Amino acid sequence: MTDFAPQTATGKVLWHFTMSLDGFVAGPEHEMDWLAGITARPGLIDEYVRTTGAILGGRDGWDVIKGARPYGGDWDGPIFVLTHHPEDATPADGVTFLSCDVAEAARIALEAADGKNLEIFSPTIGRQLLELGLIDEIDLHIAPVLLGAGKRLYDNPGGPAIRLERVGDGEPRAVVNVRYRPIAD
Repeated sequence: MTDFAPQTATGKVLWHFTMSLDGFVAGPEHEMDWLAGITARPGLIDEYVRTTGAILGGRDGWDVIKGARPYGGDWDGPIFVLTHHPEDATPADGVTFLSCDVAEAARIALEAADGKNLEIFSPTIGRQLLELGLIDEIDLHIAPVLLGAGKRLYDNPGGPAIRLERVGDGEPRAVVNVRYRPIAD
């Protein structure tokens, strides 16, 4: 499988995550230590640093990262955190806490992205925006790890299937084949 074309800054609402092979984007308490030792193709992080204009995430994730900046601190731009309780959120430079509906939060953050992409860093917010038809692309990096538990990218028991088509070359509705071997510790 070849990687898709480089990310472009075109004002998209981009649901973006590194995900375990079994569909988790964070551990049970939002921990991200499982990403240690995982590599990406050269230049990938720089693409997102250049093309991202704003980030929208949720309060639970914000409370866990304790003000850390995305992409190892290489990205600098407005971060929006959607929360029911902005009054007790830990403030940080460049971070705005919003208490509104998810569509309004996305509109505010996309406007702040100033023509670049708005990245969604929350599985719950992403699911809600997807259901409203407000996600332009889902951009996943599948990590060679099985977590077994945690925060799923998409969790909607009993909900309808969401059909997707792959971006890039090839048949847009074809499966993506991934092959891994377990390694001994």
